[in-house]
Amino acid sequence: MEVLPEVDCEEDVTITDDEEDDEESSLSNIRITHTVTHIAKPRPQVALSKCPSSYKENSSQEKLMAAMAENFRQQYALLYPDRKALLLCPVNECSVQKFVSTTLRSTLLPYPELYDWEGCASFVADYLSLELLDPPFELPKQLSSPTWVLQTQRGTCFDFSIVLCSLLLGAGYNAYCVSGYATKEMCLLDQSRQECPLLQPQIQDKTEEPKKPMKKYSVKPPRDLHSNFERRQEEKQQAEAEAATLKKQLDAERLQKERERPPPDPLRGLRVHCWVLLLSGNREIPENFFIDPLTGKSYSTTDENFLGIESVWNHQNYWVNKQDCTFGCNEMTFDLGDLSKWEYVLCGQSLSIISDPKTLEEPEDEEEEEMDELKVFEMPPSWVTTIDISPADMEMRYPGGMKVIEYRKAKLEKFAPYLLKDGLVTKLTTYKDLDCTKASTIKEWFKHRSDHLDERELHTDSNVTTEHFRPGRSDALKYHRYVTLVPETERQMDFYSHIRTDGLARRIEKPFEMTETFENRTDFLFYRNAVYGKQIKVIRAGEALEQRPLQRVEERFHRDHSKPASKDVAERIFVVSDRRIQVTFHLEDDRIIPAWLNFIKPKEAADSQKAQAFTPQMVSGFQVDPSTKPYTNLQLYEMLVELMREEENVELHIRDSEKEVRSILSSREKEDSNTDLLISIYNPTRNEMARLHMEEKERMAKEKKQRQKEKELDLLAPSQVRLGLPEVLTSQDALQLKTDCLNEFKQQLFNKASLIQSRIEKETEELQKKQLWYQKNYLTMSNEDEDDYLAYCSDAMFRIHVLKMRLIRHKERAPQKYLALEEKLKRHPRLESGEVCRMLDHPSQMRLQFRLVAVLNHGHVI
Repeated sequence: MEVLPEVDCEEDVTITDDEEDDEESSLSNIRITHTVTHIAKPRPQVALSKCPSSYKENSSQEKLMAAMAENFRQQYALLYPDRKALLLCPVNECSVQKFVSTTLRSTLLPYPELYDWEGCASFVADYLSLELLDPPFELPKQLSSPTWVLQTQRGTCFDFSIVLCSLLLGAGYNAYCVSGYATKEMCLLDQSRQECPLLQPQIQDKTEEPKKPMKKYSVKPPRDLHSNFERRQEEKQQAEAEAATLKKQLDAERLQKERERPPPDPLRGLRVHCWVLLLSGNREIPENFFIDPLTGKSYSTTDENFLGIESVWNHQNYWVNKQDCTFGCNEMTFDLGDLSKWEYVLCGQSLSIISDPKTLEEPEDEEEEEMDELKVFEMPPSWVTTIDISPADMEMRYPGGMKVIEYRKAKLEKFAPYLLKDGLVTKLTTYKDLDCTKASTIKEWFKHRSDHLDERELHTDSNVTTEHFRPGRSDALKYHRYVTLVPETERQMDFYSHIRTDGLARRIEKPFEMTETFENRTDFLFYRNAVYGKQIKVIRAGEALEQRPLQRVEERFHRDHSKPASKDVAERIFVVSDRRIQVTFHLEDDRIIPAWLNFIKPKEAADSQKAQAFTPQMVSGFQVDPSTKPYTNLQLYEMLVELMREEENVELHIRDSEKEVRSILSSREKEDSNTDLLISIYNPTRNEMARLHMEEKERMAKEKKQRQKEKELDLLAPSQVRLGLPEVLTSQDALQLKTDCLNEFKQQLFNKASLIQSRIEKETEELQKKQLWYQKNYLTMSNEDEDDYLAYCSDAMFRIHVLKMRLIRHKERAPQKYLALEEKLKRHPRLESGEVCRMLDHPSQMRLQFRLVAVLNHGHVI
């Protein structure tokens, strides 16, 4: 976590001897000397002209609230003169006093990460940088708005809590800001004595395996012949040894804690801090707990890091703690409705006061027994504008895109996505010493890499590097452990076996050995081990290459139940150096020894010698069942030939594996030296192709819209052609243009109505002819002909009904279309003169419209 300003954790504090006698003058007798390593940059000045009016002035409700808060402060100072002043109305960034409850702005942002308290707390801790309180035992004089804090990404612990509480209230939690006292490490955000959360072992749920039910007639287990006395003695000795080891370990841990324990803090119990309280009830929170906004971690309400509470507040009210915090917050209760332990500023609607306390003892009548209801003053609405975080800021996450947190023997570095060229987002370095000078391991996490690298870990002692990959690589690489990227050295590669065609799951390579493990293969192979000799020079294709000769290859197979066990190969060993092949078959169910065969390969033909012939002496074996018919010489020869062919195939597979290893190492070296990051097509800010595509799409849309505008025909163009396209229209010409246009449109309407009417008449005439035909022939018609006739009548009636509906709709819409055209002509740029418009509104035009309606309704067509 970045802290501004950075101060030395060790403080030179001098306290006078009279401090215990006079508590009021204790703070004045404290002299603090800070060793400042970096001076904090001054906060950017607020542009008052850009601030909303609510930031620069108070409304009438806020003024009344400030007066009530001042009255409450005076009463509090009178009743509790020994306690510190309350944080009620600090100034904001515009130097205007605002009540603390109105500084909260309940906000739910559209990011799924911020829908629960863990995401909100983690975001606030990552997004903001801390400014220490100066002095550390005084309340801040300024409490900025959450919008300003998010804009500058800097603030005190109070600013952190205001932002976090606003987000939690928007997410539906019952959250409160707490003003109190905490330990030095928590106030200074010193996590150098805490373990890194990434190094803490994850708790796994241990589920007990269900016990197998005992069968009634199952075979009884053999009797245990071991001595119970000896067993108890061994268990006793083992327990004593474990207790002694545990005692030594606890003593060593205690001594280590004593050495690492920080010096006593003279300001313990005086350091002011602000954090967030979450009460149970809302969002299925089972119990109350604290959230430290500086780290985003949750703590129990009895945690020893919290030393006391002065007040709590939310967006509705403000409460002052009346409980004793001498021993911290262990015995505190957070029932804010308990008036004996909490004092409120604003009276709630359910609270009331009694006008005369004596009426409780001797009520005289019913009116005196009633309590006068107090007029409830509601908290003024928040003066803060809506909190908004852009997606770019959400993605950047950290101030400047990165943040460094120092833990005990560890350093955690966080980076925003796409900030670094290699896609690094998190880096954790562990050290051997407390001073963090000797690195032990370096662990890195990546995102958006084209090589799908997800995690890398380097052990500096052994120089061993382990890499984890996400699915998506062409070679299906899942895990890679190596010392160097040089081939033929010690390494381990795991693969996504369900993606590969050969089902390879793991490959372990050593200088003179390579072991491969397979899964779900059709040939039931699951293990292959190859042993090499020293490198020799081999001439291939006219080139001299150094290659490791194969000495021995061992393969193992799962059981294939489609074959008998005595015929199903379980293991075969090719001893290349001795020209031998060993085959072992699967063990039968009722046997304790498997069958096996050993073959000696005959020598191949040389320059001066012939190839050695196969003889039965080259084969030796063992058959479990003596009644089984032995193999013939021909069968053994065929088996040997098949095994020699398999040996050649196995050697080819091994050489292919060596090539694949070299190819993977070469590609990994290139990927590390030139890393490409994957950018989503939905991210046009970073994806250049997507941005160009969006720009091209917008340009094409504009061009299409422009072409559509150009294609729109001028309504007066045909009539203007007949007039000779005059540049200036007279009143008579304009009237003639409009009249011609309206007449042509009216004629089109008449033609359409006439066409629909003619179709109706034609369909009706054909239907009548069909009906006459049916009346003449219905006595001699078959059932199929009658069904065809009924289907035709139904279709014809449907078509006639549709045509009639279209005619009715056309008659209803024709006047509206006519009036719309006339209105459009009035707005035509060439017919805009006042005289022309008056002539166009002549009553004869209205009569023409009514005549159009009447003609259409009566079915006449001109």
